[in-house]
Amino acid sequence: MKLTSVGYLGPKGTFTKLAVDATFNGEHKEGFKTIPECIDAVDKGEIDIGVVPLENAIEGTVQLTVDYLIHQVRIPVVGEIVVPIQQHLLVRSDIIQDALEIKEVHSHSHAIAQCHQYLHQNLKHAKIAFTSSTGRAAEIVSSSDQPIAAIGNRSAASEYGLEIFKENIHDYPNNHTRFLVLSHQPEKVKIKAEAKGDKTTLLITLPSDQAGALHQILSAFAWRKLNLSKIESRPTKTGLGNYFFIIDVNQAYDDVLLPGVKAELEALGCQVTILGSYSVYDIL
Repeated sequence: MKLTSVGYLGPKGTFTKLAVDATFNGEHKEGFKTIPECIDAVDKGEIDIGVVPLENAIEGTVQLTVDYLIHQVRIPVVGEIVVPIQQHLLVRSDIIQDALEIKEVHSHSHAIAQCHQYLHQNLKHAKIAFTSSTGRAAEIVSSSDQPIAAIGNRSAASEYGLEIFKENIHDYPNNHTRFLVLSHQPEKVKIKAEAKGDKTTLLITLPSDQAGALHQILSAFAWRKLNLSKIESRPTKTGLGNYFFIIDVNQAYDDVLLPGVKAELEALGCQVTILGSYSVYDIL
């Protein structure tokens, strides 16, 4: 019997891999260099499930994920994984013994931003080098004989034989990241964690730039007493001032309330797309 395949933003040692390991059992797991490569692999049927980062509590939305899913490839969202994020400064202990020796710090742009204050206060002298993932940063440091460091997790340190030079260098303690589980085959998604709740994500495009449009949209949810956990606007890429809205509702798509919202908004001339109705899993 063929194993279900799960793709993630790789290589090994990324937070996305951590999310996959925490929620999937013995499936075949494959890392991809970029978020678009992972999403494309799901869409083409090369893998069954893809897991990609969506939002960090400190740095906000991973815009590449949102824009690629909206403008390039539409794949149903079938789950959400929330993972606590602990960022550490990783080095080769045979090269670095003192912070002043560090000439460059490598990591993903979001990880760098999450650790801005630490870098500002302790490593002003070091250059910043952006990588495709925290795992890739650790991989670079492990294979280099230069005095460089990476920002990544404990798994990356173990995977690539690095020392944790300084633990928990992120600026704020309540650091979490949301990961989307994507699949055209939801029946293959077998998550071993217990669901903590449900969400439905909608994509709403306004008919035109008109006064009170956002108020009308929110009113459709408000009078039905539907709790929204997030509302975000993103450019439609058709011209300045043109936006669509992504809205997360804290409940599964039902037979009455959310269909009623969809019908009401479409009557106003909005385009409404259900991006997914799915369970949420918290990894503590």
